[in-house]
Amino acid sequence: MFKDLLMKNRSIRKYDQSFAISRETLLELIDLARISNSAGNRQPLKYFIANTPEMNAQIYKHIGLAGQPPEGERPSAYIFVLKDTLLGGYGVPEIDCGIASEVILLGAAERGLGGCMIGMINRKGLQKEMNIPDRYEITLLLTIGKPKETHVFEVADSEKTDMSGWWDNAGVRHIPKRRLKDVVINF
Repeated sequence: MFKDLLMKNRSIRKYDQSFAISRETLLELIDLARISNSAGNRQPLKYFIANTPEMNAQIYKHIGLAGQPPEGERPSAYIFVLKDTLLGGYGVPEIDCGIASEVILLGAAERGLGGCMIGMINRKGLQKEMNIPDRYEITLLLTIGKPKETHVFEVADSEKTDMSGWWDNAGVRHIPKRRLKDVVINF
C-alpha cells in the first residue's frame, strides 16, 4: 500500500489548471509536515500558501519548471517551504525541508493530487513579489495540482547516465528507475 503511494508520487509537470485547490487542503498538507520528523526537533520551517490565479501568475514567472507548461496546464497552488532564520541552533534545515516536502507531496498523492519540488526559482524576486519578510529564506517551492499526465516506470540500464524521463506520442511520461541490485553496493 505504501509502495503504491510512492509510485503515484511523481514530479508532476502538467496539471489540470481549472481544478482549484482549497486553502484548507493546503493547510492539511502542511499539517502533515508539521507533525513529521525534524532534526533536533528544532522545527525551523514555515510555509507560505498561494492558490489564487493572480498569485499563481506572479509566482510562475519566477520559476523554472521542466517544459514550462502552457496556460491551462500549470499548477493550481504553491506551497513555499521557508527556513525561519530566527530559529537557529543545531539541526539541519535542509534535511527538514526534504522531509517536509516529501511528506506534503505524499499527502497530495494520497488525495489524488500531484506536485513537484522546484529549486530552480528566483528566490529574491519571489520573496519581494510575495512580500515574504526577510527573516525567512525560501528553500523550496512546491507545486500542487490535479495531474494531467500519466506515467510508467522503465527499468534503467545501470550504466545509463541520462535519467531524465520522456513523454511518448500518447502523452505518457516514462520514468527510468535503477534496479535494486544497482543501488545496493553489497547486494
